[in-house]
Amino acid sequence: MSVILSIKPVHVQKIISGAKRYEFRRVIFRDRSACVVYIYSTSPVKKIIGKFRVGKILDDHPESLWEQLHEYSGLTRKDFYAYFSGKTRGYAIEITNLELFEEPIDPGKLIPNFVAPQSFQYIEDSIFKHQPDSNNANTGNCSQVVA
Repeated sequence: MSVILSIKPVHVQKIISGAKRYEFRRVIFRDRSACVVYIYSTSPVKKIIGKFRVGKILDDHPESLWEQLHEYSGLTRKDFYAYFSGKTRGYAIEITNLELFEEPIDPGKLIPNFVAPQSFQYIEDSIFKHQPDSNNANTGNCSQVVA
């Protein structure tokens, strides 16, 4: 099992450049066997542009997440706090082993009636079988939740 995350193109570019090494979320996927995240770049791109392996997942108060990770966030302080406004918990997903696809994938061609997920969507690994992938084995829990 893997996950598709919807990410705005501006943040996708920061992930690609290495300025953003953590993806921040107000809601996290519960299935800890989901070791691979497919990156769905939202409008105007509307394609799955690559994937990464989940490293650590930090679960903490947004202030603590900012203190620990701001230099790897790819965000301004203002944008970070606006995103987490009113929240007492937040999650930071460590991005490891980023792999960009040579040709971005139109998810509608792989997933019937695809609708971009609001936050995330579980997906079977077999859907991406045709993609060159040396790291596709999802065995056991790959992410370590750190509170």
